[in-house]
Amino acid sequence: MSTDHDPLGGPPWTRPSWTVVSAVLVALFQVVGSTAAARQQQDYRVPLDAAGYALLLLGPVLLLFRNRFPGPVVIAVTAVTTGYLLAGYPYGPVFFSLAVAVYGALSRGYRRVAWISVGTGYLVHLASSHLLPQSWLRAPAQSPGWWQEAGVAAWLLLVLAVAEIMRSRGEQLAARRLARRQAEENRAAEERLRMARELHDILAHSISVIHLQAGVALELIDQHPEQVRAALTVIKATSKEALGEVRQVLGTLRGPDGQAPRTPAPGLARLPELVTQAGHAGLTVSVETAGEGRPLPSQLELAAFRIVQEALTNVIRHSAARSATVLMDWTSPEGLLLQVDDPGPAAGGDGGGSGNGLIGMRERAAAFDGELTVGPHGGGFRVRAWLPDPAGKDRAGNGAGRTGAERHGR
Repeated sequence: MSTDHDPLGGPPWTRPSWTVVSAVLVALFQVVGSTAAARQQQDYRVPLDAAGYALLLLGPVLLLFRNRFPGPVVIAVTAVTTGYLLAGYPYGPVFFSLAVAVYGALSRGYRRVAWISVGTGYLVHLASSHLLPQSWLRAPAQSPGWWQEAGVAAWLLLVLAVAEIMRSRGEQLAARRLARRQAEENRAAEERLRMARELHDILAHSISVIHLQAGVALELIDQHPEQVRAALTVIKATSKEALGEVRQVLGTLRGPDGQAPRTPAPGLARLPELVTQAGHAGLTVSVETAGEGRPLPSQLELAAFRIVQEALTNVIRHSAARSATVLMDWTSPEGLLLQVDDPGPAAGGDGGGSGNGLIGMRERAAAFDGELTVGPHGGGFRVRAWLPDPAGKDRAGNGAGRTGAERHGR
């Protein structure tokens, strides 16, 4: 149970900056209102004196500590209010400080303390008014009538009911704010993950090409320096393209001017560029197409492009093969089947990299409810990804047409 102030919800008088101001307002309301009420109750209640005004002011003074000690404050304010009534002073706004104290306790989790305090105070007042001898009572008339006691009970129940309603509303507001905050944090985390995945795929491919070309340049620089120019040209082109793609990824975070990135995200239309880059790295890539290609959502095309890019990067890094085959199977109207094969064998030694390439490809496929399988194939390695098209079910009709995925062993 926390006694700290809840910054997420609550009316102004429960906030730390309003503590003193609200206590002063409550004190003013109780003193002025009770003075006016006393004129109407001269026949059956004790007129206000110094002690009565002191009790009217003591409750608001205790409210100054309600944020830090809500439980003890509601007990103390209930005792002060009960003492005021037992002393025979006029009924009136004395319940206002009790209402604020009860809400402060309820809103901070002290519901049992609040209800027990108010119930006990009322029972004490009821018992003293009807069980004590008349001579012990300060009120000039006989014991308060039951209609008066019913009025006191109604006031107390109203105080509790209003405090419970406001507590519930405060909790709902706090829950909505917390849900919005969590949703914003989740969106931010997803955006960071997306950017990290994009940057990994861009840099892994480009740096692999640059690493390979730099090795070639080092081998040729002494005996064939004239051939180094070609390797450096590839390094320059690859690094320039990588920088452009990094700027594009970072540009998706809209700036203060709210402008969107000017260049489109990579898609399957850029596959020939990817093949050319792989060729610069010494890898011959052949692209095969089954069925008739069709437009896909931009994010789905980006995922397909990055999967092929990462698969070819892994061939460059980890395989001794100097060739690879990319298959794009469009024969199923429900989606696209991608397959990247290299004949192998695996290269010895560490090919570098973070080891997150396969994880990233699986995450990209899973983001669209797709599947990705990887593993040895013949003497080499195969990467196969099934990417469902959101509009594919409309084209598939009654479920026919998945023959392309099935034919290729999906």
